[in-house]
Amino acid sequence: MNTKINYRNSKAWPFIEAHKILKKIYKEKEKKIINFETGYGPSGIPHIGTFAEVLRTNMVRNALKEIYDCKSKLIAFSDDLDALKKVPEDYPFQDKLLKYINFPLSSIPDFTGKYSSYAEKNNNLLKEFLNQFNFDYEFISSTKKYNSGDFDQCLLKVLENYENISNIILPTLRKERRASYSPFLPICKETGKVLEVPIKVVSKEDGIISYKDQNNKEIETLVTKGNCKLQWKVDWAMRWSALDIDYEMNGKDLIPSFELSKQISRFINNKVPINMPYELFLDQNGEKISKSKGNGLSIEEWMKYGTKESLALFMYQNPRRAKRLYFDCIPKSMDEYKKNRDNLVNKDRELIENPIWHIHEGIIPSSTYPVEFSTLINLVTALNTSDTNTIYNFCLLYIKKDLSQDEQNNLKLIINLAVNYFQNFILPKLKKREPTKKEKEVISNLIIEIKKSKAELSSEEYQNLIYKYGKLLYPENLREWFISLYQILFGSENGPRLGSLFYLYKKEKVLKILEEVIK
Repeated sequence: MNTKINYRNSKAWPFIEAHKILKKIYKEKEKKIINFETGYGPSGIPHIGTFAEVLRTNMVRNALKEIYDCKSKLIAFSDDLDALKKVPEDYPFQDKLLKYINFPLSSIPDFTGKYSSYAEKNNNLLKEFLNQFNFDYEFISSTKKYNSGDFDQCLLKVLENYENISNIILPTLRKERRASYSPFLPICKETGKVLEVPIKVVSKEDGIISYKDQNNKEIETLVTKGNCKLQWKVDWAMRWSALDIDYEMNGKDLIPSFELSKQISRFINNKVPINMPYELFLDQNGEKISKSKGNGLSIEEWMKYGTKESLALFMYQNPRRAKRLYFDCIPKSMDEYKKNRDNLVNKDRELIENPIWHIHEGIIPSSTYPVEFSTLINLVTALNTSDTNTIYNFCLLYIKKDLSQDEQNNLKLIINLAVNYFQNFILPKLKKREPTKKEKEVISNLIIEIKKSKAELSSEEYQNLIYKYGKLLYPENLREWFISLYQILFGSENGPRLGSLFYLYKKEKVLKILEEVIK
């Protein structure tokens, strides 16, 4: 902790959240470790909202470390004992998965044959994303916790307060649902399904309940040792006590559920974490992104066109504001990352207000990419090429300064990203036009003039020739000549300095391009 900085006055939201936790810690002086939780339901491929919750929670954790010397842990909890309710729309084995409705996610096969279960496949995808960002976290499986007996003490506490907890939930349910509601969901030994059935409490002391199976037979079962799962609002409150959770975020849509779980927690160990609700991400149509729909932008898709730092910046900004998350967000976020990195100052106070400090956990990179991403996309569009060497060399002409090795590597990285963006979103919309008869004549004369030179031409020599012949066609307005060339060569009205581009291409390639145009 830097004692010179007044962290309490920081306007950065992770520090504001960290101070809320700190206030609670002072009341619980015996607290040895601060536990942060993020919850995930592996009913489908983890979407970008799941990742955002982990990233943002980790930012609060990092801010707390800066202002208070304490141990902390980030728990990534997978609710993989939950039942499959519907098949995700983007799942490739729809018919096979449909047979496993109401089965625990961890008991459903992985139809790719690579993992032990459907849940393990999705759990591993989440862990791969988190590892890619070097998060320090502990992954916890709901199935393993229930089956190992780690939750048993809290489950018995729920059973002990069965009526009180039921009375909190029942008024929130539809009339027909109230008849079958129970905080406990037995897992049928015969079918393997998670059952939503009425239950009777046989013995609170021994942890035994009973229910009627599909054959109307009375079945007794323990609520412990993985024989039952809790309804999720009760499960949420139970985990706060069982895992000793101090801080957790949730989407705005879960605020009513959080309030119910707070009431339920009074009848377990009265453990309620500091909470921050955040707004949801929307897809290109303004609809909430979800695992079942598979809509919105995935983490892999963002990483195809932008850096992980630009994604982290997008997640950092305005977490309490709903944001449209789609491909056109990427160039803006890339440019904002560069702007924030370039605006860094050495003053401690300004440093912790800058998103870059939070994105990199206080360890600031020495440099970033030397050109704005939007400028680079415009350049790639103007060049109308996916040849990375040509783009890189043209960038060096544009930048006009010596680059460090890190800057060179960063430039090459974002050139590849810009090429991907160009190929997928810009190139399909470009339409080159045919030159007019007069334009063909001028370009033919330009070709003849270039061929006269036995040596390679310089960029200025190319530029002078383009001016010379352009004046023949557009003596009063050379800008019209260049717009025409850009439309003919690239399919757009703007482009790079043609003399510099031709110099990079070299004479043989320049002649080939121009001859193709007039054929």
